[in-house]
Amino acid sequence: MDGTNIAFTLFLLYWMAVIVLERKGTLKKYNISTYGPVLMIRTTHGLKLLDKLAIPKKAWRIYADIGIRLMFIGMIAMFLVIILSDIAMIASIGNNSMPEPSKFNEARNIFLIPGVNEFIPLTWGIIALVVTLIVHEFSHAILCRVEDIRVKSMGILLAVVPIGGFAEPDEEELFGKQEEEYNEADDPYGDRRLGIFIGEDEEKKVASKVVKNNDKVASRKQRARILAAGVMANFVVALLAFGLLFGPVLGSLSPLGDTMIVGVQEESPAYAAGLRENMVITQLDDTPISNVNEMLEYLDGLETETQVTVHAASDREISSYEAKVINTDIEPAGILIQSIVDDSPASAAGLEAGMNILYIDELPIRSYTDFRNIMNNSEPGQEVIVELGTEDVEGTTKYNVTLAEHPDVENKGFLGVVTSVDGQIETSLGITVGEFPATAYLDLFKSIPQMLTGVTGWIILLGLPIIGFAGEGFPGFSGTLAQFYEPVGWAEPFGIGVFWLANALLWIGWLNFYVGLFNCLPAVPLDGGHVFRDYMNAFLFRITGNEEKAEHISALIAATFAMLILLSFLFMIFGPYIVHGF
Repeated sequence: MDGTNIAFTLFLLYWMAVIVLERKGTLKKYNISTYGPVLMIRTTHGLKLLDKLAIPKKAWRIYADIGIRLMFIGMIAMFLVIILSDIAMIASIGNNSMPEPSKFNEARNIFLIPGVNEFIPLTWGIIALVVTLIVHEFSHAILCRVEDIRVKSMGILLAVVPIGGFAEPDEEELFGKQEEEYNEADDPYGDRRLGIFIGEDEEKKVASKVVKNNDKVASRKQRARILAAGVMANFVVALLAFGLLFGPVLGSLSPLGDTMIVGVQEESPAYAAGLRENMVITQLDDTPISNVNEMLEYLDGLETETQVTVHAASDREISSYEAKVINTDIEPAGILIQSIVDDSPASAAGLEAGMNILYIDELPIRSYTDFRNIMNNSEPGQEVIVELGTEDVEGTTKYNVTLAEHPDVENKGFLGVVTSVDGQIETSLGITVGEFPATAYLDLFKSIPQMLTGVTGWIILLGLPIIGFAGEGFPGFSGTLAQFYEPVGWAEPFGIGVFWLANALLWIGWLNFYVGLFNCLPAVPLDGGHVFRDYMNAFLFRITGNEEKAEHISALIAATFAMLILLSFLFMIFGPYIVHGF
């Protein structure tokens, strides 16, 4: 039985125990309630702390008022994103370009739940989710006390392990809700039950009618502050987390190099010396190595049996290894042609996707850098001989190609191929290396805050863990990726802990930002849905002057928005399956 099955079995046993304890009344005895497998463990301890935290009432109200404005901005932005996504998907049906079903539109990946969403790592996801829920709920609670709304209890959410916290406000005071006095005939859409009133005079009238045992009912403004406080807390935490991540934390990381060992011949001196996969090469003899081409250029000048001292890092510890040049007659692996540009010289000459470019004018193409350097020095009208090979056909084929002028760069030749930029390159030391642009990657990360002045920056930030910079996704600085960097400066004494901090900040920032935006959506029961309906009701009352009509129209609009958003999410999930089949 593997670890997943063991964990699933233990979880089922835990859930069965929860069901048994609930039926026996044991949980209720200790003021614990359940929602499926989740336990809500309540306590009144800590309520006095809320009162102390709520003392600077003016500051908290300013904080919440900013949150209301940000909520409406987020509400508009998220709703536009959903509508534009729907339009794009509908248009794709008409032109037969609907994307095929993939992990990007699986139902499990719509929910931001660690362990369910495959893009969210379990450990960092749980940490981020706990922080997100705690700051969201306790921000609601503090604003309740600021507005003199009673908080009945606080507690933790437990599902085998703690997954968050909660604060339980008095719903009678917050929403003007009391089951015994509620008359469905007077409130067919349930708006008063959710605390939606038309104005201060009407609010007092309804409050005295509905809540006879409690004359305290939050006003529309107070309720909006309380509801927006959770979103504001998520945005503030996201800002702090991203500020630390993109500032001092990423600033403390330095690339070791771009060249990683991806394979070692077992009979080679390199293997005997201790060189292994996933080591990053930093130096050959006394020559620093920052990329694969520098390594190849250095080895080109050496003869067979020449001894080479290889400096390589494993888990950020650099050691030296004695290797030998064992083979100087290595055929270039070339670079793979992924696609051909229409009406280009490559298309006219007969080049096809799937071929490997091995030589250009008899110059070996061992890496993308070789290809780029040759093309950068080419001219329009220049005739070149391109030698290509394919994996399933022995031998090579030469093509005579006359270069065109590059569409974006004057006086530069243009071949018209889209190639891969990564690959495995065999070296004369008996090791195979690959290149990862560690320096450029880190610089691009650091530039994200400056990119937020445009739409592109926000797209990158929102999609960072899922699509990364080029569709590869970015789960954090862990595994192979972390091998390319080392902590420097203030972070040097912390070692691997800096990478843990970076990962925690990344996921805390990203999850808080996403949860904050999601809660802005104008769909009940989300915070944004309650605020949207509340303000819509008040706005319509000013126009119509009729309480009943305003209630009916606002309830209808709110329900329409909620249904539209739900259907949009379902369309995003199932649209590709409807077109391409399940």
